[in-house]
Amino acid sequence: MKNNLKKKAIVTGCAGFIGSHMVEHLLKLNYHVIGIDNLSTGKLKFLEKPLKDRNFKFHKIDILKTKNLEKYFKSINLVIHLSANADVRNGFDNPKKDLEQNTLVTFKILNVMRKLDIKKIVFSSTGSIYGEPDIFPTKENQHFPIQTSLYGCSKLACEGLIQAFANGYNIKAYIFRFVSIFGKRYTHGHLYDFYKKIKKNPKKLHILGNGLQKKSYLNVNDCVEAIFIALKKSKKKVNIFNLGLEDFITVNQSVNIVCNFLNVKPLRIYSGGKRGWIGDSPKIYLDTKKIRNLGWKPKKNIRQSIHETLTFFKKNEWIFKK
Repeated sequence: MKNNLKKKAIVTGCAGFIGSHMVEHLLKLNYHVIGIDNLSTGKLKFLEKPLKDRNFKFHKIDILKTKNLEKYFKSINLVIHLSANADVRNGFDNPKKDLEQNTLVTFKILNVMRKLDIKKIVFSSTGSIYGEPDIFPTKENQHFPIQTSLYGCSKLACEGLIQAFANGYNIKAYIFRFVSIFGKRYTHGHLYDFYKKIKKNPKKLHILGNGLQKKSYLNVNDCVEAIFIALKKSKKKVNIFNLGLEDFITVNQSVNIVCNFLNVKPLRIYSGGKRGWIGDSPKIYLDTKKIRNLGWKPKKNIRQSIHETLTFFKKNEWIFKK
């Protein structure tokens, strides 16, 4: 019984791409895991294995609308907060969405932690908070330029709330600024869009931007491993880490890999200039020396992660049917 109390975690967004991998990793570490997801984008199929594990309990709830949130957090000593609206591209079409689903949900979770005296939180932030930096690779203490997306803005607000709660209520916080994450169960973003578009029309591909945008990507398993290395080795009150690779590729190079995988040569149609949309940073390349100094080393490079993702798409084309 004592062991149960020491190792009980809650994962928000547990049925999502990263969340489902996180749940599986926690179970392997003998945690008792509570999973929360409203299934707006998450998929129960991703929790197929955890749902058979007696140490996992799933609750379908909307955190923003749930009044008695405390009952799901009882006896929890590690909060892993991954739920969010991750639709950067369409943020300005519905400006309340990022505020509500990212910032207000995060505040609500922090308030529950305060009330129940829960002392540790992991938060999935984003490289988008840096806006369009002029120094690459971009360090964690880099001067922030003007925000360019409501998504990045909302995540930065979350970081501020977490830091304030950490200092005001003696909470230990772990904030991770991700590049884009690839791998099995990836369900949104440009690689997903390219595959879907080409399968629908292999003769023509519409690309947002000029194809020269430089992006860095990280495999989901390397991402999860980095988080747990930081939890084990970094002991500050507020711990902030970039997560990514010491490499990047262009959007055009990503398209080449997808086209070769599917053995097609579509006509490429570009729109939007050097940015695909408002808030699309032309270059994302993060400095990861801080997490590497703790002994973390990614196992897969960008191209390996892309191929893993494309292989998952090929075997699971049901994810494109919404």
